[in-house]
Amino acid sequence: MQRLLTLAGGVFLALSALPATAAHTQGGLVLSAETARPGETVLAGIHLHMAARWHTYWRNPGDAGGPTKIEWTLPNGITAGEIQWPVPEKFASGGLVTYVYHGDAVLLVPLKLAGDLPLCTVELAAKVSWLECEELCVPGRAEVKASLTIGNESKPSTDTPFLEAATKRLPLDGSALAALARWENRGSGNARPLIIEWSAKAKPDSADFFPYSGENYDVAPATESLPGDSGRARLRVTVNKTSGKWPTRIAGVLIQRFPGEKESAAYEVSMAFAPTTATAPLLPQLVLLLKMMALAFVGGLILNVMPCVFPVIALKILGFVQQSKESPDRVFRLGLIYALGVIASFLILAGVVIAVQQTGGAASWGMHMQNPQFTLLLTVLVTLVALNLFGLFEVNLGGRAMDAAGELAAKQGEAGAFFNGVLATVLATPCTAPFLAPALGFAFTQPPTTIVLMFVAVGLGLAAPYIVLSWKPAWLRSLPKPGAWMEKFKAALGFPMLATAIWLFSFTARRFGTDGHLWLGLFLVLIALAAWIWGAFVQRGTKRRMLAMVICTAVLIAGYTAVLEKQLHWRSPVKRTASAEIVQNRASGIVWQKWSPDAVQKARAEGRPVLVDFTADWCLTCKYNKRVALDAAPVRAKLKAINAVTLVGDNTDEDPAIVAELKRFDRAGVPLVLVYPRNSSAPPLVLPALLTKGIVLDALDQAAK
Repeated sequence: MQRLLTLAGGVFLALSALPATAAHTQGGLVLSAETARPGETVLAGIHLHMAARWHTYWRNPGDAGGPTKIEWTLPNGITAGEIQWPVPEKFASGGLVTYVYHGDAVLLVPLKLAGDLPLCTVELAAKVSWLECEELCVPGRAEVKASLTIGNESKPSTDTPFLEAATKRLPLDGSALAALARWENRGSGNARPLIIEWSAKAKPDSADFFPYSGENYDVAPATESLPGDSGRARLRVTVNKTSGKWPTRIAGVLIQRFPGEKESAAYEVSMAFAPTTATAPLLPQLVLLLKMMALAFVGGLILNVMPCVFPVIALKILGFVQQSKESPDRVFRLGLIYALGVIASFLILAGVVIAVQQTGGAASWGMHMQNPQFTLLLTVLVTLVALNLFGLFEVNLGGRAMDAAGELAAKQGEAGAFFNGVLATVLATPCTAPFLAPALGFAFTQPPTTIVLMFVAVGLGLAAPYIVLSWKPAWLRSLPKPGAWMEKFKAALGFPMLATAIWLFSFTARRFGTDGHLWLGLFLVLIALAAWIWGAFVQRGTKRRMLAMVICTAVLIAGYTAVLEKQLHWRSPVKRTASAEIVQNRASGIVWQKWSPDAVQKARAEGRPVLVDFTADWCLTCKYNKRVALDAAPVRAKLKAINAVTLVGDNTDEDPAIVAELKRFDRAGVPLVLVYPRNSSAPPLVLPALLTKGIVLDALDQAAK
């Protein structure tokens, strides 16, 4: 019966082609500008005024009815974008649920003016057709017109306040809600229950979901609130498959009302499907978990050859050389302790992720690199390790404060092995290896136990080569024997460690203001000076060692007070504002603009392909992708040829909207590169974590069709 009523609504819309009088709904066209300049975007509003008790329908009418349609007649050089629909009402009658408008509704449409439009007055016209219902439904239509002057200056129209009020009825951007959908796997046939969960500022008094229409499915209007088992709000809806395959993404408007608030808040969300919940059959869930853990292990294994971890790997190889004459039992024990340092570090990371999720925050891979205090201390630590390898100061078993970091990094006993494992983990997290991205994307949507298992799997992969070599010390015989050459090799290892320090410095300094590079660089020089005084006059000196200790301490105190506290204000740095309007101009002429959902929507409404690069200054994989693929000459030429819009999402500092967008596409962190096709209804192409020119060019070819 429900399908018949929906079909009947479609028949009524078809009849709208016949002469009809819209007795109960009046249509009009209003513009945000009286005069606009070429190249600007003017907001048009189709205003529908309905008589009492009559209603028209939303983009998804629900169980019956049909959406309003607009057919534009525009001059050359003016193009209409997609309709921006205000939030509807949920209307139940006769056992059917529909999404409708009562009273007044304004459908907003952006009109893009070409940059070469001549200065004149143009007429904008549209044929609007709708279905209006009370107890009976009749088709309605109207031909609406308005004039717009193309001039040298912009002038708002008298209807601008009306359109601004209409804009406030649009759903808000829901990216920060980090909404996800997951099948509950308790359905049969062509009906399947779906769980929707999202981060809410508090427990909502009520919640609802108004779905957008799907090509091969529909979502029943009935919703059921569920308790938030992970601190996130949850709803259950029913998805009905009409043809083809089950959807892998769902979009709509999420409605929630909080205690003490009179009005509900509406958010537009587009959700990727997370893996199934615990209500799914155990065996498929276990198979999925094992598969993802295998990917995590392989990804952790590949991290060993990523440039982030290379300095620590070199230190570990030096350690193997030094241990070659020791007993097999001791070599094996030190290998296990190194692995323990790696696993312990990943367990701490898992705990941080769980804590952030439980408090409703947005956790992501490498999120500790977004903390400026952490990266500053890490820069100092890695610099000290490099200076120790160069021999500027030596390591004593006394363990004094000055050389504690260098001692832990170079010492080949249990403490050194454990610390090397910790340092390897810290330096590995800014990298994303093949196989690691889907595994972590899975992990960050799971319950705490699964998160722990996934992080342990990554850690085991990172530590596996050293466990194997420690277990089979005979395999180390191919390494050269210990000797005087090791001192030179140790100094040589200081250079990749120093390169790591420079990389950390490159994105840490800018977080402390325009003079951050100067003052942080000066502080590192003072650290190096103190290390030299300590090594030359305290450790290797014979006279006035106490005076050298006093001078070393004074240099450190002066550096901390004058630089970190007074100049850098390192405990409370000013949050970067440069990312608010990121525009990167390249020599090629390509402009990288700041990413936002609105920027994507605007570009797609203009019928242009869109390339989005989610990146971070501390992500070496992102820089590799930029240099090898995104900045390659053929890719730049292709972007120009297809008139693509290029957007960048900078996740160097914490940005909940970017983290939510990453989760939409099952990614735990950057890099993520998306290519949106010219067809505004087509889903984006999600590119692999590691890119080549061929991969990007193929995606752009598909997007241009």
